[in-house]
Amino acid sequence: MKAHVKKTTPHRTARCDEAPPDALLHGIEEFNRQEFFEQHETLEGIWIHEPDAVRYLYQGILQIGVGFYHWRRGNWKGAVAKLGHGLAKLEPYRPACMTIDVERLVRETTALRAELEARGPDQLPDFPPPRLPSVHRFIEPA
Repeated sequence: MKAHVKKTTPHRTARCDEAPPDALLHGIEEFNRQEFFEQHETLEGIWIHEPDAVRYLYQGILQIGVGFYHWRRGNWKGAVAKLGHGLAKLEPYRPACMTIDVERLVRETTALRAELEARGPDQLPDFPPPRLPSVHRFIEPA
């Protein structure tokens, strides 16, 4: 059963200064291993229950992963759409939120999405592309 969370719009919150929850880190590991279906399940599990607007950080990463999943399956339209949805969700969390380098993920994903749009559905590049983004973190020294 899904939690009933009041809809808001993506916006930066004080939660960005917090450490990422373990489930987010797990979803990021799956994303970085190109396990896009699995990362969707992991991040959806925390996104739907998060009452704070930081939920859109989770959803943005999730949607970018789903965009790459569509690309891998040859679905140009789904890839372009989901990458765009994810980028829009991540915008307020630039340059960083919960130690995640949102700026880098947005910049690298934007470049790939632009390439997909320019090529069109009949020239979908092979997956993975040479510059497939990963989710990077800023780790404070111990």
